[in-house]
Amino acid sequence: MTITPQSPTEPQAGPYGKRAQDNLWMHFTRHSTYGESAQVPVIVRGEGAYIWDEQGRRYLDGLSGLFVVQAGHGRRELAQAAARQAEELAFFPLWSYAHPRAVELAERIAHLAPGDLNRVFFTTGGGEAVETAWKVAKQYFKLIGKPLKHKVISRSVAYHGTTHGALSITGIPAAKEAFEPLVPGAFKTANTNFYRAPEHGDDLERFGQWAADQIAIAIENEGPDTVAAVFLEPVQNSGGCFPPPPGYFQRVREICDRYDVLLVSDEVICAFGRLGHAFGAQRYGFQPDIITCAKGMTSGYSPIGAMIASDRIMEPFLQGTNTFAHGYTFGGHPVSAAVALANLDIFDREQLNQNVLDNEAGFRATLEKLLDLPIVGDVRGDGYFYGIELVKDKNTRETFTGDESERLLRGFLSRALFEAGLYCRADDRGDPVVQLAPPLICDQSHFDEIEQILRGVLQEAWQVL
Repeated sequence: MTITPQSPTEPQAGPYGKRAQDNLWMHFTRHSTYGESAQVPVIVRGEGAYIWDEQGRRYLDGLSGLFVVQAGHGRRELAQAAARQAEELAFFPLWSYAHPRAVELAERIAHLAPGDLNRVFFTTGGGEAVETAWKVAKQYFKLIGKPLKHKVISRSVAYHGTTHGALSITGIPAAKEAFEPLVPGAFKTANTNFYRAPEHGDDLERFGQWAADQIAIAIENEGPDTVAAVFLEPVQNSGGCFPPPPGYFQRVREICDRYDVLLVSDEVICAFGRLGHAFGAQRYGFQPDIITCAKGMTSGYSPIGAMIASDRIMEPFLQGTNTFAHGYTFGGHPVSAAVALANLDIFDREQLNQNVLDNEAGFRATLEKLLDLPIVGDVRGDGYFYGIELVKDKNTRETFTGDESERLLRGFLSRALFEAGLYCRADDRGDPVVQLAPPLICDQSHFDEIEQILRGVLQEAWQVL
């Protein structure tokens, strides 16, 4: 097989492209990609479901920035909420003090969260929320007389963040190699990638029970007296949107109860409407002990995250001199909290969760049209959160080699999709996938545009192959 990388288009240097190369250290970026023949793309404006670069070219934001911009770009009322709060109180920490917006937002989130998840610890992002959850789990068990319980079980290929603790929980070996040694005590088990589990045939529920039981086996192998928590995303992001099979989370809940292990629902992506509910746990009908969340809470208009814990977990921290010696300077920032409250007002007024539920079947059906292409092996996901797995052979489900995937995704697809007017993610942290997570305001017209762009580019990719 030969894949010829696409030649870069003639660069049209704007005022920021070259300056970005000189001074800006971008995140998760291979900087050698950029130079005289390829300028850094610079996005300057957003409106609704669309973004524009500095050349004035428009793109459909098929990833909501980074699974973030739920309410769409250009919402003036969110900018105004930030300005009003900055004028009133721009900053004050939550270190033994409170401010009104943090109190109001904690109340609102507790009301939205399932069960007795009433205690909200604010961070500035998702990785910090995951880090916080692990530390809480460790100290909680120390306080109740089970000091050996400190380990964490998570899933293969799952992404949980970049801080040393969250990265240890992450199940992507290539993401961790450069930063080892990491925090000890994090162990991996099977994910719910049914497409890559042919031994289970067509029995999705049986596969789900098997996958859940692997968590019990991991806990037994490490020793139940040493395991503090299981970290799972409702729909696993990395690897290309793995939804839970029927009954999966119910079995996991039983396992966690049996071994006295906390169930952490990592909803940094899945919360705030991505799956049509305030929290993904509600969609799949399970009760976590902790939820971690971030991204969509403000639709990205200001950074914030949170760990939401049950009253049971908070209880020992309310006794005597016990203190959770952990915090972030900007956690629960007044401006971010004000923006989050305004964002949740939009959710209520425009019924964004219901919009996802009303339109998700159309989104799925539109993407499934692409299954007639020889390069498309699987379309999977829920809500407004989908992955399209790319294959060399549909019949055998043969995937691409590492070199082929490199040339296909980075050498061709990422740039070709963007040049065709679609911003999304071509990813190979598992098998090669294209990921889509449009703003929650999107409708059938946007789905059709996504499908048409994908169809043209994927057909071209197959011809290149």
